[in-house]
Amino acid sequence: CFKCGKPVKEEEEYCPDCRKHSLAFTQGRGIFPYDEKMKYSIMKYKYFGCREYGKFYGKAMYIYARDVIRRWKPDIIVPVPLHWRKFRRRGFNQAEFLAEELSGYTGIPLDTTLVKKKKATKSQKKLNADQRRKNLQEAFQITGNPAGKCILLVDDVYTTGSTMDVLSRAFLEKGASKVFFVTVCIGSNR
Repeated sequence: CFKCGKPVKEEEEYCPDCRKHSLAFTQGRGIFPYDEKMKYSIMKYKYFGCREYGKFYGKAMYIYARDVIRRWKPDIIVPVPLHWRKFRRRGFNQAEFLAEELSGYTGIPLDTTLVKKKKATKSQKKLNADQRRKNLQEAFQITGNPAGKCILLVDDVYTTGSTMDVLSRAFLEKGASKVFFVTVCIGSNR
């Protein structure tokens, strides 16, 4: 998909989600397909302390997305934040770890203070697209000044686009010029 990067048929430019919804981000890319092997790998990274996976993912994000990132010309990299309770349970923010790695490779400054997750939400993985959007309403708060900045959001997985859309809208409402994203994995439309 030209907009979100999901796999599409050769004759298509946009995936069904991007045709159906007006998503606020400018463009995004995922590095690996979100298949059973990657689901298992991401689970080990997020929940079982395999931080070395994050180092690998960060390097892969740089290698496979560097050309598109250069074209986007982001001013800052911003990881998708975790609510403090989830952070305390998990012990780290997987998106922040990835963003740190990507920042190190690209030289683009990292900002972990620009947005926070102010509301604890249900886990997104068992919700459908509409439930995900509702679940994230008013979950994030922009705490810094993104005015005029081109933002690159980083997360581990992109499936329906709900998280990226909600965050992008919040940044654009506060004056960001554009919002792009890069994720380790990208889902497909079934």
